[in-house]
Amino acid sequence: MLSRLKNNSGKIVWILVLVILLVLIRAFENTIFYDPLIDYYRSEYAHLPFPEINVIKLFLSYGFRFYLNTVLSLFLLYVIFKDTKIVKFSILLYMILGTISMIAFFFVLNFFADESKMTLFYIRRFIIQPIFILLLIPAFYYQKVQSSIKK
Repeated sequence: MLSRLKNNSGKIVWILVLVILLVLIRAFENTIFYDPLIDYYRSEYAHLPFPEINVIKLFLSYGFRFYLNTVLSLFLLYVIFKDTKIVKFSILLYMILGTISMIAFFFVLNFFADESKMTLFYIRRFIIQPIFILLLIPAFYYQKVQSSIKK
């Protein structure tokens, strides 16, 4: 067991560095990104009017944050699995899911913001948090285990 840890020490260090970078994005979200909805959703938002938002600035900020989380997540997938097919497939998934999430977020924001505060909250979570990686790692691990059993 110790020899396996020793052999994979570089991999473990890279995984830790990438996870720490994802945590740092979250920790410094108030200073790095424009997001008036952070304070709004931390307060009693159900009884408050929706805050004034610069939609273009918010779109660029969310897009940049999604991009940073995506790049770090893709590196994390590569470090864990060492499989470029997984990374290429993940790039496609991230592009599709990111586009759908951004379109849905701004559609709800522009047309249903006051009525759909919780919908907006959850769509926003998918954009600004690296939630997809939490789904992809177990899925690809399961796929690898299943393919090795069949061989």
